[in-house]
Amino acid sequence: MDQTASAQQFAQQNATQAAGTGQIGVQGMPVDPAVLGGPSTAPLATDDPLLQPINGIGLAEYAAVAKEAQARGVNDEAGMRTISAEMGFDPDVFGAAMTEWVDRMGKSMVVGQEFRRQLGY
Repeated sequence: MDQTASAQQFAQQNATQAAGTGQIGVQGMPVDPAVLGGPSTAPLATDDPLLQPINGIGLAEYAAVAKEAQARGVNDEAGMRTISAEMGFDPDVFGAAMTEWVDRMGKSMVVGQEFRRQLGY
């Protein structure tokens, strides 16, 4: 009985916050994994720095290249750089942005959720 109460208290204290007006949030996550070292489910404002473009490469551009890579069965960085060049991006700039986008997704599930939305999921 005591363990159940402790688990419920933990869940209540570490619950995923609901997104407010002008924010993007993650749905369906009862507990924020950030308390265990994972990416946060905390809502982000639409102008949050984690959602801003990296050297001109926004999530939409990253997702467009990723979608093309997926269609071609490309799953490595070199292939992504090649596709980015074909799509008019500097492959070095795109590669650095790609690394940063992956890092941001590791920090915030909201960024990952927005990436998937841009992919059409």
